[in-house]
Amino acid sequence: MEMAAQGQNFIGGRWLDGVSTIENRNPSDLSDLIGHYAQASTAQLDEALEAAQQAQKLWATSGLEKRYSVLMAVGEELIARSAELGELLAREEGKPKAEGKGEVYRAGQFFTYYAAEALRQIGDTADSVRDGIEIDVRREPVGVVGIISPWNFPTATAVWKIAPALAFGNAVVWKPANLVPASAVAFAQIIAKQDIPAGLFNLVMGPGGSIGQHLAESPMVNAISFTGSVPVGRQIAAACVGNFTKIQMEMGSKNALAILDDADMDTAVACALGGAFGGTGQKCTASSRLVVHSALHDEFVERLVAGAKAMVVDHALKEGTQLGPVVSEQQLNENLANVALGKREGGELLCGGERVERDTEGYYMTPGVFAGTRNEWQVNREELFAPLACVIKVDSYDEALATVNDTRFGLTAGIITQSLARASHFRRNAESGCVMVNLPTAGTDYHVPFGGRGQSSYGPREQGAYAQEFYTTVKTAYISSGTPS
Repeated sequence: MEMAAQGQNFIGGRWLDGVSTIENRNPSDLSDLIGHYAQASTAQLDEALEAAQQAQKLWATSGLEKRYSVLMAVGEELIARSAELGELLAREEGKPKAEGKGEVYRAGQFFTYYAAEALRQIGDTADSVRDGIEIDVRREPVGVVGIISPWNFPTATAVWKIAPALAFGNAVVWKPANLVPASAVAFAQIIAKQDIPAGLFNLVMGPGGSIGQHLAESPMVNAISFTGSVPVGRQIAAACVGNFTKIQMEMGSKNALAILDDADMDTAVACALGGAFGGTGQKCTASSRLVVHSALHDEFVERLVAGAKAMVVDHALKEGTQLGPVVSEQQLNENLANVALGKREGGELLCGGERVERDTEGYYMTPGVFAGTRNEWQVNREELFAPLACVIKVDSYDEALATVNDTRFGLTAGIITQSLARASHFRRNAESGCVMVNLPTAGTDYHVPFGGRGQSSYGPREQGAYAQEFYTTVKTAYISSGTPS
């Protein structure tokens, strides 16, 4: 096992200790100490913000090809080192090694994509309604961007915020989740090697209650991009209002996969297993509600349970593992409490939902399937963030659609059907930001917008060209050139 490392913050172009440290252990093997990681003070955060303000002015005038070159270099290194960094990610977060590698590789693709976007900053021109006046419309950097990222996709989610922020000329102050500091430091080391102004990119690790809140409240921040829970999102939004800071938030969800009476059964089971249990269910796009037509309900449930029981739960770095541990003891306890809640509400737990032991001590839990649940139950109203799926029986397409839409969230929704008419109607009428047809609800591309409705999202969309709406501000210029002599 490699030696434990001391992880520092990266502030104003320097690696700095904090005022304290936290311990980072492998959830697959609690005896594996990954390292100790610095916790910054609010004074250090202010130092990072001041450095970012100065660096941003330099970066905004550095030229498009400079931004392109820097982002390409970061993206290519992430792709080249995806196996190494993906293993580190899996070691500290708990997702299987293959998923960790895929996440880092995708993070590299975000950077190479936004490197190209840096060259596509094209504005508009127009004639005024007044004679002799021309109009120029362009996008300019918003300024200093605060980024608060979650633990479940520690590299990809952070990168799909950081890459466009830099591509469009902004400076970044990043507070990652405290459960995954090793991945944050490893990524920051790649950025730190680039030829960029000191302070353009800052890594400030620390608790959400102090560092995250101070970041949201600071008048030195021009925009905040946050991914996390609804309660924390509300706190950040309230803090941002005081300074009219621009905000973009991706929060919880309660995604549904509708399986109709004409569904291909193999597709339905595969999509349900992957959507509900991939990443140990710790995805904002996970399909924890399975809305199943009564005509094939029994066969589907039987095959779903068989598939769940067959899934291999083990150490994240072990070959053949399909579900790693959940991320922490707190998360495991919350998951088990939700299993107990589902039973109290009247659900029939057909398999899993139990803590299990493996060769190493870790936070292992088997994938659970509840049958006989109702959409109004709490287990079907709140995000579980667990390897748990609840089956809801319906008798028609109309009832399935109504059940899918009966939620305060609206990130992703899916349908399994062989009917073009039903698929087309569902695409138009599912009240979610992303709709999947004959696919798992989890799994999105980097070149198109991502986001939801209701309490799932607030503010402009993330990813693709749509990201410029958040990371830039629009300027309209009127020019009267006069008459040439």
